[in-house]
Amino acid sequence: MALFEGLSERLNHIFSKMKNKGKLTELEIKQVMREVRIALLEADVNFNVVRDFINRATEKAVGEDILKSLTPSQQIIKIVDDELVELMGAKNAKLAVSDKPPSVYMMCGLQGAGKTTMCGKLAAMLKKQGKSVLLAACDVYRPAAIKQLQIVGERAGAETFALGQISPVKIAEEAVKRAVSNGLDTVVLDTAGRLHIDEALMSELREIKQAVRPTEILFVADSMTGQDAVNAADIFNKQLDVSGVILTKLDGDTRGGAALSIRAVTGKPIKFTGIGEKLTDIEPFYPDRMASRILGMGDVLSLIEKAEKAFSEEETKRLEKKIKERGFDFNDYLLQLDSLKKMGSMKEILSMLPVGGQLKDFDESFSEKQLIVTKAIIQSMTKKERSNPDSIKGSEKKRIAAGSGTSIQDVNKLLKQFDAMKNMMKQMSGKGNKKFMKLPF
Repeated sequence: MALFEGLSERLNHIFSKMKNKGKLTELEIKQVMREVRIALLEADVNFNVVRDFINRATEKAVGEDILKSLTPSQQIIKIVDDELVELMGAKNAKLAVSDKPPSVYMMCGLQGAGKTTMCGKLAAMLKKQGKSVLLAACDVYRPAAIKQLQIVGERAGAETFALGQISPVKIAEEAVKRAVSNGLDTVVLDTAGRLHIDEALMSELREIKQAVRPTEILFVADSMTGQDAVNAADIFNKQLDVSGVILTKLDGDTRGGAALSIRAVTGKPIKFTGIGEKLTDIEPFYPDRMASRILGMGDVLSLIEKAEKAFSEEETKRLEKKIKERGFDFNDYLLQLDSLKKMGSMKEILSMLPVGGQLKDFDESFSEKQLIVTKAIIQSMTKKERSNPDSIKGSEKKRIAAGSGTSIQDVNKLLKQFDAMKNMMKQMSGKGNKKFMKLPF
């Protein structure tokens, strides 16, 4: 399933029932909001957060302008969108930078949330921004924690500082001194976690905070644990006054309860999300973009940013020119399928498109096996057939299937996928929005 797929489908079903209505009565609006309330609760959003959300949205929705509007569904969707954005923090919260280097980022959280890996992801991201990063191994309890940090540090191109099984407070202090003496501008502290919250853990973290006075204290939460992550964030915040939250495993969180609750409960913004296992799989959190994805309106800005990282400007211009001059064919399709893998999973890419629902025939897992089958079918076509897919009829399908070791059904499925992508490109370019032309398809 895609990110927040269950909630997104439920909300879209609720709103679709309003589309043909000229106007809504106050009773109908309240019924819609009751359904939204149930959808949010089923998505594991905190009960108190849902109650406040629905109260605010309902108060706005039953206003005089909505009741008399000829497009009530659009206005109610806008109200829900605005409230979702506000719920998640209104705007992107940037990472603070110390006026006097180094900036010190203290990472904390429970064991198993992916904190050490996130230290490496954060380091890799900061390195790309031109920062010099030192990772400090302050987790002296978990077996192999230091070695793991050294591995992710090496992959991120960052130096790792470790002093073995001594006081974590001492390690943090010495790491900052090392950064100062070596002219490094950033220190990331990988602190210890526990399977549960206890006083010993909190006491140690408070001592580290007191000793190095970090620029930011970032709580790393496993989004798949839902309200458990929210409750843990609340406790850590009360003990340490964290400055922000990083949600890991967001690509596996199909409900969204943690992302939608954590800011309202803690009062602290989500700053980054982890959306995969690679070191590049870290993204700034944008509440407005996330709300758009939840409501099925896509997240084209984030998709464009992914594309710009994965493709050179020269590649994009070459394909754009080719498509304008001769159209999109199977030669382009094959090249783009290989290239799209650089951007992450196909299901994540499709979830960012406002027309993603039109492409459900794609194998969302986009496995190596499926890619091999697709390549085999295309490579069994003649040059003319690749350049002119409309020429592929019954007899050609039979020959292509035999040549690729697949079935006519497989060939038909690929042709349907190709038409869906071609139609999507036509629809996007027809919007007159130049942003879409940056996308690699």
